[in-house]
Formats: sequence, C-alpha cells, structure tokens
Amino acid sequence: MSGVRAFSPAMNAVLVLASVPGAAGASPLGVNFIAAWLLKAVDALSTPSLPAALALNTLLATWGMLKGQQMLTNAGLLHAWILGVVLWSTLGPRGWWLCVLYLACGSAVTKVGKSRKEALGIAEGRGGRRGPENVWGSAAAATICALGCRFYPALSLALMGQRGGAVAWGLEVAYVASLATKLSDTCASEIGKAYGRTTYLITTFKKVPKGTEGAVSLEGTLAGVVGSIVIAVAAWCVGMVSAFDGLIALFAAFVATNCESVIGATAQGKVKWLTNEVVNFFNTAIGAVLAFALWRASLQLRGIVVL
Repeated sequence: MSGVRAFSPAMNAVLVLASVPGAAGASPLGVNFIAAWLLKAVDALSTPSLPAALALNTLLATWGMLKGQQMLTNAGLLHAWILGVVLWSTLGPRGWWLCVLYLACGSAVTKVGKSRKEALGIAEGRGGRRGPENVWGSAAAATICALGCRFYPALSLALMGQRGGAVAWGLEVAYVASLATKLSDTCASEIGKAYGRTTYLITTFKKVPKGTEGAVSLEGTLAGVVGSIVIAVAAWCVGMVSAFDGLIALFAAFVATNCESVIGATAQGKVKWLTNEVVNFFNTAIGAVLAFALWRASLQLRGIVVL
C-alpha cells in the first residue's frame, strides 16, 4: 500500500479545484497553476522519497535543536534523524508518523509519576531523554521491516521472478506490531513502576519490589494494552493495516511484552551482553516475527499462498 492512497482525499480535492473555472475568485489559468503545484507537493510528500525524507527530517531536527527539545540527547537526535530518513524513504509519511507517535507517547509516559519513581530510585536516567542506544533498541526491528517493505519486492522479482508484494504487506503488519510492542512495554513498565499496587515476578508470581526486572502488575499490564491499542488504531486510521491485521498486531504485542518480562526475569542481569537495549530489540523482534507469522497463517487458512 503506497503513501499516495493515504492522501487521496487531498489530491482529489486539488483535482476538483483545478476543474472549476474561476474557483476562489481566481482566473482558470491561475487556479490550474496553483492546483497543479499543490498536486505535485502532495504527491511528493505522500510518496516514499529520499529527498523529501532528508528535507523534512533535517528541518524538524534543526527546529528541535533550536527549541531545546528534551525528548532526545544530542546524539539521540542525530540517530533519530537517520531513523526518520530511513522510515520516510521506505514507508512514506504513514510509517514515519507512526514511529513519531510512539516516540511522543513513550517520552510522555516516561514522565508520568516521575517524582515518585525518582524517590524509589527506579526512574529512567537522563530525565527520560533517549540516546542512540534507546533509538535503535526500540526501532531496529521496525527499521528492518521498513527496509523489507521497500526492497523485498524487487529482490523477490530478481531471484524468483515474482514481485512478492504480499510479503511487503505482511512486513507492514510486522512493522506496526513492533512499535505496538515497544509502546506496550514502555507503558507497562512506567505505569507499573509509578502506580502498580502489587508487583509480581512473571515466572514465579511471587511479590517483588517495583522496578525488579521481570516484574509485572495489573496496572502496568492494562497500561501496556492501552499503549498497543494506540499504535494499532493509529495504523488502521492511516491505512497501514486492516482492522483484522490490527488485531494480529495487538495480540503479537501482548505476547511479546510478556516474553520481554520473562527474559528480564530469567536472563537480564545474568548474561553480560543482555543489556536493556538488547532486550528491547528482542522484544520488538518477537512482536514483529509473531505478527508476520500470524498474518501469513491467516492468509493460508483462506487458501492464499504467500511466497
């Protein structure tokens, strides 16, 4: 599904304007010129494009630096710029906007109950500002899905003689699931630490202090579900997934978030290289892979073969 279809109402409006002589009190020639210019602008912004990606992300990064943004460190902002360029040039504005939504929601929920978490010594470091390791720990899996959406059809055509467009569709579902998984994890963790009344270790269900790796709470779990719903509904609204595929993404996010808790309870802190960022990558990768597998299985049940 291309970004152009997501903006078709705006493009149609421009075409209608161009077809009405004397609209807006201007001459037909002037209206047609303006309409043609607007049509080109809308088409450029709604199609995956490297020049548009570079221009928009550079503009936003510069504006953020001048305004003294607090969501990212300076290095984090640079890496977020790279991520933004990749996402816009592969998935177009819909995929890019969905990741921005995750970043905004994730940063906001990190600040919920901040003083309470700081008093307990379980608040995020740097005041919740994200660095490069956070950017890629959260979005590396999504980036792989985005690159697959862009390049798999051509690769499939070259190797197998078929474009493999259906797989690109499945990778969009996986992309949505990876972001839904990460926001679910962030909401569950941050709300659980701030407002969880009782926290249990997911592997034994014994009561443990807030902030313990692998700990879960009812409040955090519900917040995690809400976070994944935000991403899935947003993806459905912009046309990245169907309602059914959105449900697949939600289920995958729920499973993956709980898998992350199991990893935290059993391995994190015991395996040296298993840092929080590496666990985040595994978490989002599990969500993406599970969503893709369920999407593919749903098509096969309907007799549709996916290469």
